[in-house]
Amino acid sequence: MFEALSPAWAWIIAGLVLVGGELVLPGVFLVWLGLAAGLTGLIEAALGLPWQGQLVLFSGLSVAAVVLANRLNRQRAPTLNLGAHRLIGRSFRLEAAIHAGEGRARLDDTLWRVAGPDLPAGTPVRVTGVEGTVLRVAHVPQEDEASGTAHV
Repeated sequence: MFEALSPAWAWIIAGLVLVGGELVLPGVFLVWLGLAAGLTGLIEAALGLPWQGQLVLFSGLSVAAVVLANRLNRQRAPTLNLGAHRLIGRSFRLEAAIHAGEGRARLDDTLWRVAGPDLPAGTPVRVTGVEGTVLRVAHVPQEDEASGTAHV
């Protein structure tokens, strides 16, 4: 059965197997090798390359695909796994007063513990830091609030 398979189809099938292997071994690496194999098969079908040329083409496409994946991942990575640190700089109004330096506030769909100066409910504050799961906040003066600071 495999003897009758043209080299182009062999590369395309290998590409599909590699992409399918990503389901078993997640990590978004086999996808890029599968893409390189599939492209090698399409180019081989169009040009009829010898096996040495196919291997060089696959190697080059694999390296290019992995470099592309690395660049795409680096562009996306700054926002991954930041947790509460992504909230630094965000402004909102206190839902409940801060008393004795501690309080609670709702940002988006999460209730956060906040720490800062004692302030009444409804006061505009800005996240200035994070300590574990506690947001450090500071009062936002009225002129900063009027300058277009987004409130949640």
